[in-house]
Amino acid sequence: MSTTAELLKGAAELFPGEVVTQAHVRHFDLPLGAGRFALITLDNGHDHTKPTTLGPQSLANIDAAIDQVEKEAADGEIVGVGVTGKPFIFAVGADLKGVELLKRHEDALAIGKGGHDVFKRLAKLAVPTFAYYNGAAMGGGVEIGLHCTYRTVSAALPAFSLPEVFLGLVPGWGGCTLLPNLIGAEKAVSVIIENSLNQNKQLKGKQVYELGIADALFEGADFLEQSLIWTASVLMGEITVERPAVDRGEAWDQAVAKGRFVADSKVHGAAPAAYRALEIIAAAKDGDLQKGYDAEDQALADLIMGGELRAGIYAFNLVQKRGKRPAGAPDKNLARPVTKVGVVGAGLMASQLALLFLRRLEVPVVLTDIDQERIDKGVGYVHAEIDKLLGKGRVNQDKANRLKALVTGVLDKAEGFADADFIIEAVFEEMGVKQQVFAEVEAVAPAHAILATNTSSLSVTEMASKLRHPERVVGFHFFNPVAVLPLLEIVRGEKTDDASLATAFGVAKKLKKTAVLVKDAPAFVVNRILTRFMGEIQNVIDEGTPVEVAEKAVEPLGLPMSPLVLLELVGPAIGLHVSETLNRAFPDRFTVSPNLKAVVEAGKRGFYVYDSGKPELDPEVAALLKQGDTVLTEEQVRDRVLDAVAQEIGLMLDEGVVAEAQDIDLCLITGAGWPFHLGGITPYLDREGVSERVTGKRFLEPGVASVPA
Repeated sequence: MSTTAELLKGAAELFPGEVVTQAHVRHFDLPLGAGRFALITLDNGHDHTKPTTLGPQSLANIDAAIDQVEKEAADGEIVGVGVTGKPFIFAVGADLKGVELLKRHEDALAIGKGGHDVFKRLAKLAVPTFAYYNGAAMGGGVEIGLHCTYRTVSAALPAFSLPEVFLGLVPGWGGCTLLPNLIGAEKAVSVIIENSLNQNKQLKGKQVYELGIADALFEGADFLEQSLIWTASVLMGEITVERPAVDRGEAWDQAVAKGRFVADSKVHGAAPAAYRALEIIAAAKDGDLQKGYDAEDQALADLIMGGELRAGIYAFNLVQKRGKRPAGAPDKNLARPVTKVGVVGAGLMASQLALLFLRRLEVPVVLTDIDQERIDKGVGYVHAEIDKLLGKGRVNQDKANRLKALVTGVLDKAEGFADADFIIEAVFEEMGVKQQVFAEVEAVAPAHAILATNTSSLSVTEMASKLRHPERVVGFHFFNPVAVLPLLEIVRGEKTDDASLATAFGVAKKLKKTAVLVKDAPAFVVNRILTRFMGEIQNVIDEGTPVEVAEKAVEPLGLPMSPLVLLELVGPAIGLHVSETLNRAFPDRFTVSPNLKAVVEAGKRGFYVYDSGKPELDPEVAALLKQGDTVLTEEQVRDRVLDAVAQEIGLMLDEGVVAEAQDIDLCLITGAGWPFHLGGITPYLDREGVSERVTGKRFLEPGVASVPA
């Protein structure tokens, strides 16, 4: 028995729940009389909704298939070997469910070595090997193809990536070593580092070909047939594949330096995976593949045993699984159909909502506002956005015309909403205004219509309190920009009934949003945590800590932007308004910063000016700031901020604002762009010992988002 087989057998025993992928070998004669060919098809026996993954038993099956074709190649029975996948799926990489179970460094090392040992054999066969990327290919799926002599890709392929760095790993089955040696360091850094850290951006088939990862591109309809004709032509010498020489000089070093710059700007040194990947890419410059594979094994094992990967997998599972089955949502059969949507308001937020409902539900959407000019502007915005989609080829002319015809605007709510099933308000964030709007809408809307509010911090219960039917009011809080951030906080008021709530969840699903059920508590989840977080930063500045020290203190969290840049994005006036709302609810913990108030009253858009391209404290803002004389270090600021956040999360869980800590993390990842490598926030607070220091216990059980004991 080979050591590879032993390695994989041991790994398979650690992972009894693997969805096993078979490696079916079939033989046929190639076109053009090119000879006998062996094709290995990777297939887990499920349809495309359960993509093919590569756990230890699956790797053992591929190893056995290679045993067979290796002998046939050595005996001269075949002229080539191909690898492809089941319909729509090539393979989407290692099975991460098994990785979560690993407790020892040597077991993690075996996973890396096992994959390498199997894939390397493809490169050593006595005949050329071909990968046919027929469908989604990620991680190990991409890497098995990189070990082949040639690659073709389908133009219909929707998703191709090396997402490991995004999750807290490195492409560890050859990706970091082979890709730069194939397409050059610059393009490899873009795929491995930039795309991963850019919210796991995927490549389409055409891009895979243009980058030089694949040698030929064929249409999806007859992809395998065309690939085999091409294969025959290559084997007969009719087609010679020419690849540009890889620049192993200064360009390689510059690419690695650029990768470091990208990693610094995204994770600020707070997550090790990107830097480990860059070290391997840097070392791959001399073309020594085995040295690269050994470095990949080591990096993989170290990262698997680190907290960041566990948090990354936890975050991935939250978004992929929990996000699709919201905790506490009522029976979906109670949901009522929505055939027309009303939007109260025609400002920017209302117009963004109208566009989203229109695109996802494809039902009539009607906007109302206080004057015709605003209405025309709102409808005009939606039309202009549809024209942009048309210009980019995202919709055809017919669809664009149909969508435009579905959106209208009227002054009279009775005319607009008499037959609407779902009416959402996006007007000024003030209780009296919102109550008045709902009273007007209730007077004209049908009895079954849902009345939804996009409030970011006001009480849904109080908003509904003066209506005849408060049971149909539900909070439906989107995050800006609406088209980009997936989170939707669905708020149950004290009187909201199950049918209204179920309808809200049904609509959220059609909008392709990640819906989380939250209790009607001040500022709900994301704004409450962010306001406490920002409030503490503001407090230390007010007390005397320099702005740049306060800002730098939280850099190790690797957040998408610094607190004061975030404040600028939200708008200081909105930030102030939310802090005032929370100060009224919880005066002992939420302060209203006099400095922030002064900035808002002076009409400033934020704390910074960007004259040099970099953010610098605006001299006019600096003149407004009144600070005390307590100056803290970065570490003291960080401790204070994290303690405050941990305290707030503990209180929110005690109050039942959400079902579990997992929902808080899901909200921060999908609504505020908090990093996957933190797992949101609670795994980080657990890992750093903050949770226990502040609340006396961890937020998550050991082994959830951390290495099992």
